[in-house]
Amino acid sequence: MRGGFTLLEVLLASIILGLGLAGILTSMAQSQRFMQTMPDLVTAQEVMDLGDMAYPLAEVKDASDIDVRECKVDELWRIIAGDHGPRLTREQNEKYHGYHWEREDLDAHASVKDLERLGYLHRVRITVTWGDRFRGKKNTESYVTLWRDPEK
Repeated sequence: MRGGFTLLEVLLASIILGLGLAGILTSMAQSQRFMQTMPDLVTAQEVMDLGDMAYPLAEVKDASDIDVRECKVDELWRIIAGDHGPRLTREQNEKYHGYHWEREDLDAHASVKDLERLGYLHRVRITVTWGDRFRGKKNTESYVTLWRDPEK
């Protein structure tokens, strides 16, 4: 009897090797997609920070003032810098082009009884959107925080 591998052993080893390589290639593709979207997520976080500086939730005194309509980044920057402050550079304008910030009171229509039961806590969603809205390639990043009515 000669030494060596049978055809069945070689086929089984090839299948195992192929499955391993397929798993590695899938992981690499997912990592590449994540790396491509990471700069957008970092920019979205910067826009969230700008929105929080322009419209600080801690300074809201009445629940009716929680909601802030959708704002472009240059509007947020004007509020932060003031009328005579520095303007966004051309590079910043290009970076933030198409990004919008918005704040919404999720409990704006809750009953007084429900708000009282929750200690007058309001759920507030902060959302940043970017991308081409007309082609359906809109991206969204948001988080929810709490605000307590100081008057109650």
